Amino acid sequence: MTVIILTACPEGLRGHLTQWLLEISAGVYVGHVNSRIRQRLWTKVVEMAGPGRALLVYQQPGEQRLSFEVHDHHWEPVTFDGITLMRRPTERRPYNPALSRGWSKASKRRRFGRRTTESTSGSLASHEGSEGKQ
Repeated sequence: MTVIILTACPEGLRGHLTQWLLEISAGVYVGHVNSRIRQRLWTKVVEMAGPGRALLVYQQPGEQRLSFEVHDHHWEPVTFDGITLMRRPTERRPYNPALSRGWSKASKRRRFGRRTTESTSGSLASHEGSEGKQ
C-alpha cells in the first residue's frame, strides 16, 4: 500500500495523482502500485510540489514493514536501532527578560492564601477566647 500526503501543492499535481491513487481526503492519496510506479510518482511529486510539502509512506520488507520519504517537510525520518522514526524539530524560543520566571502572582495567592486563612482563623479564635476572660 502506498500513501502520499500533500500540503499546499498545486492542483495539477493533485490531478496527476488521482490517475494512479485514490484521494480519500483532501491531499491524502492511497493505493496499491508497484515500486517502479511509486518511484516515478514520487519523482513527479518532488518536481511539481513547488512551495508545498509532501510525505510518502509505503510498504517495505523488514521489522516495521513500512518506510517514509519526505519533501520540504519539517519532520524528517531518522533510523534508530533499525526502526525508522519521524523526528519533529524542537522549537527553541529566545530568552525574553520581560517574561518573569517562577510562580505567577495568582498561584502564590492561591498557595499562600490558604495558609494565612487557616492560621488567621486559629489565631482569631484564641484571641476571642482571651477577650471573653477579661
